[in-house]
Amino acid sequence: MRTFLVTALFVLLSVPAQAADVLDVYFIDVEGGQATLFVTPSGKSMLVDTGWPGFNGRDAERIATVAKAAGVTRIDYLVVTHYHRDHVGGVPELAERIPVGTYVDHGRSVETGKEADELFNAYVRVRDRASHLIVRAGSRVPIEGIDVRVVASTGQGILRPLPGAGEPNPLCTSVKPREVDASENAQSIGMLVTYGKFRLIDLSDLTWNKELELACPDNKIGTVDVYLSTHHGLDQSNAPTIVQALRPRAAIINNGATKGGSPEALQTIRTSPGIEDVWQLHYAQNAGKENNAPEPFIVNVDQESSVSWIKLEAQADGQFTVTNSRNGKTKVYPPRQ
Repeated sequence: MRTFLVTALFVLLSVPAQAADVLDVYFIDVEGGQATLFVTPSGKSMLVDTGWPGFNGRDAERIATVAKAAGVTRIDYLVVTHYHRDHVGGVPELAERIPVGTYVDHGRSVETGKEADELFNAYVRVRDRASHLIVRAGSRVPIEGIDVRVVASTGQGILRPLPGAGEPNPLCTSVKPREVDASENAQSIGMLVTYGKFRLIDLSDLTWNKELELACPDNKIGTVDVYLSTHHGLDQSNAPTIVQALRPRAAIINNGATKGGSPEALQTIRTSPGIEDVWQLHYAQNAGKENNAPEPFIVNVDQESSVSWIKLEAQADGQFTVTNSRNGKTKVYPPRQ
């Protein structure tokens, strides 16, 4: 069975990857963490986070397998959005499997203590063997072929709207901030990735108040085609105020079987104006069938499954295609009219 899955993985990944002028994005299952691989039309690569440490190198091995099948022999930019185990923990194990050109992060961790220090220091020891870039809100990750704009970092969001954005957000009048989040989540690097007319937003684990700063009183981001669920689809994030303002056509939920994918967040995303489909890496065990996506749009339908990715192919005219690696379910989203 494993041989069949690996063979299918290489067939499904390798053939489309040869197409010219397409941005490929792989949402790799790391069991409720994040690992998102971007491969530009010019062949440059950017990985956002590395999943968990341990589990016999499970997450690093999944990332390396997808990267190899996609024709990636080196990660040009590895963005570590923040210093929690499900995002930065897999860095040392991944670095043993595939070289990294430049590490991108927000600088020092705001969390201290034995576990936090050990996690951060393990990352720094690997990072210091390569190039290092610290980014702030308004910076860019200088990868060739796509525009990667940092919209949040170190607890600060962009102060001015991006080109084409800035419309007043009527949802702001009724929303209330929540308790201040002093953790690394609020320090997350959030990015808008643009390829021609195609736009994808990844706000990592930014929590409620930081989302509101980007959306109120004016929407500083504008609209997007694809929304990668913030904070794995937890209701500490995914405020309706920002999700509805972004008006995504498709959403990707990078949840685990029992982590992320809360009923409240899934309902917010599913009922957002303009949403066509929600794709999930796992069936959310605690959300109920009524809140989960239809079965064809879910990669892992039970807790024991280990199919590892959703693939997105974007064209410069704004058209994009999403594929479920478990069943080959594919949907084409034409350019916005």
